[in-house]
Amino acid sequence: MLKEFKEFISKGNMLDLAIGVVIGAAFGKLTDAFLNNLINPLVGMITGGKDFSNLFAVLKEGDKIKAPYDSLKMAQDAGANVLAYGAFITTIINFLIVMFVMFMVIKAYNKMRGVKEEAAPPTPADVVLLGEIRDLLKK
Repeated sequence: MLKEFKEFISKGNMLDLAIGVVIGAAFGKLTDAFLNNLINPLVGMITGGKDFSNLFAVLKEGDKIKAPYDSLKMAQDAGANVLAYGAFITTIINFLIVMFVMFMVIKAYNKMRGVKEEAAPPTPADVVLLGEIRDLLKK
C-alpha cells in the first residue's frame, strides 16, 4: 500500500496539481491586492465614495442595540438579523473585474505564444448553392 501511495505521489499529474494549487493561492493573494489597492479605490472614486460593502437591510433589530445602525458591523455586533446585499454587490463587481483581467491575461498569453483564434470553417458549396436557390425562389 505504501508503494502504491509513493507511485501515486510521484506521478506527474499529482505534482502538477500541487504546483497548480500553490500558484492558485499566490494568484489569489495577487488578485486580492489588485482589487483592494487599485481597483476598489477607483470604483469608489467613480461612484462618489459609495461603499457597497456597507449596504444592508435590517430584517430584525438586535437585542443589544436598537436601530438605526450606522454600519453593517454595528448592526451585526448588536445581534441584528441583516441582509448584507452590499457585500454581494461588491463580490459580483470583484468577480467581473477578475474575469475581465483573466480574459486579458489569457488573450495576451495566446498572442505571445502565437496562438491564433480559430476562424469559422468555410460554408460547404452545397449549402451556399441551396441558399442561392432559396433566394431566387423568394423573388
